Amino acid sequence: METIYDRDLDRNPANFQPLTPLGFLERAATVFPERTAIVHGALRRTYAEFYARARRLASALAKHGIGRGDTVAAMLANTPAMLEAHYGVPMAGGVLNTLNTRLDAGIIAFSLKHGEAKVLVTDREFSRTIKAALAQVEHEILVIDYDDPEYSGEGERLGAVEYEDFLAEGDPDYAWSPPGDEWDAITLNYTSGTTGDPKGVVYHHRGAYLLATGNIVTCSMGKHPVYLWTLPMFHCNGWCFPWSISVVAGTHVCLRQVRAKPMYDAIADHGVTHLCGAPIVMAALLNAPQAEKRPLPREVQFFTAAAPPPESVLAAMREAGFAVTHLYGLTETYGPSVVNDWHAEWDALEPAAYAQKKARQGVRYAALEGLAVRDPETMTPVPADGATMGEVMMRGNVVMKGYLKNPGATAKAFAGGWFRSGDLGVTHPDGYVQLKDRSKDIIISGGENISSIEVEDVLYAHPAIAACGVVAKPDEKWGETPCAFVELKPGMEATADEIVAFCRERLAHYKCPRHVVFAEIPKTSTGKIQKFRLREMAREG
Repeated sequence: METIYDRDLDRNPANFQPLTPLGFLERAATVFPERTAIVHGALRRTYAEFYARARRLASALAKHGIGRGDTVAAMLANTPAMLEAHYGVPMAGGVLNTLNTRLDAGIIAFSLKHGEAKVLVTDREFSRTIKAALAQVEHEILVIDYDDPEYSGEGERLGAVEYEDFLAEGDPDYAWSPPGDEWDAITLNYTSGTTGDPKGVVYHHRGAYLLATGNIVTCSMGKHPVYLWTLPMFHCNGWCFPWSISVVAGTHVCLRQVRAKPMYDAIADHGVTHLCGAPIVMAALLNAPQAEKRPLPREVQFFTAAAPPPESVLAAMREAGFAVTHLYGLTETYGPSVVNDWHAEWDALEPAAYAQKKARQGVRYAALEGLAVRDPETMTPVPADGATMGEVMMRGNVVMKGYLKNPGATAKAFAGGWFRSGDLGVTHPDGYVQLKDRSKDIIISGGENISSIEVEDVLYAHPAIAACGVVAKPDEKWGETPCAFVELKPGMEATADEIVAFCRERLAHYKCPRHVVFAEIPKTSTGKIQKFRLREMAREG
């Protein structure tokens, strides 16, 4: 039905432009051209230089035929080239596919084929994997080698041109255009593929714009933050921070490898204000030899999005000068879209109550329109009692377009008008959401549901345990029982019986591990524990 506000009030270029994060860099380069945008070893680049190089990349790609919807893959560490790709590729109309540098050649080959990559920018460090992957790809790919001056290891050139020579083909004043439609794809990210082939998650310009600005709001970033790249940029496009930092003309401090000494040096030398990472990054900082640690110039904001850290780790991080904020999200939601938005009065809580608040995933980003825990069958919200479990669901503009070439999986993910995360959780009376498990990680023993996360929380309270993972082990009598894989802290000791007794003091006995295995915990490249590997080990053991 037409209203008076629809008459002669149409969209036009003056009052409507497609949302895209690409303009963030143009604005930063215009307003703060001499501001340091990138630090990488001895290299320093201003925003004017950053923008000119991104335009050169876009121009050179366009000369080689890259246009709307063409895939450009990148096998790169956290380097300036990866930052430039986040702007230059979509400025040419292309779609950036950042490849996980820890994956094997077979999975990389699948991604290159499934995403129909036309160009691949690859770091020399990964040449062995890329060479093996390219041997499995039938279509032609233009390979561009990136020689990072901060890399001194081995690796051969695979392509016809080096990255700097390729950029020299481009025009620093290239007149790029924003997308004709903000729904156009901007990036392609593959899920981990723990069962079957990985799924290609497609992001659009609108979602990238909104999540990037949402990060600024959620992280309370003021002007000119200094951001340390410990989170891999290949992971959900670095949670969209390659675009976020340009909003506030901040400085990217690149880091090829996440090691304690380079992190402390970067924080101290460059005045780092923010960083993101999995709990393994916290462990690296806290467990570093004293000789590698340096005083922090200020309190550093640390954002983590894996399992909530135990209270002992949170306390140690606070003492070390880091303020930890817990985020939650998935590849399908552009990375984190939920935040444990902290209330100042919670600081006064007793340690146990404080830890309970910190363990919650929280509430939606301002950029996410809907977050709910619902019954997956009826789609009705579960009671906000902190006990009734349902599936965590999201909806809004920072949810993916869908899965590339996989309409069945897309339809299943969006059934009922919400994105179904596959995570099980509860809603507390104050509206904060807390995860209880992945639906596939619930252990059903003798008809009773056991949350693996609940058991892991208890195990992490044990003073000798550095890492742990709890999975179901097949059992003739009970169907399945909890099996705990435990990694001890250096120099610490504990027996299986001691660990089981520790759990029995804190949990209902049926929830306690029946088996304890001491082993190195397998983790993903982003520090997440690989439960599927643990399940395989439990079945075989």
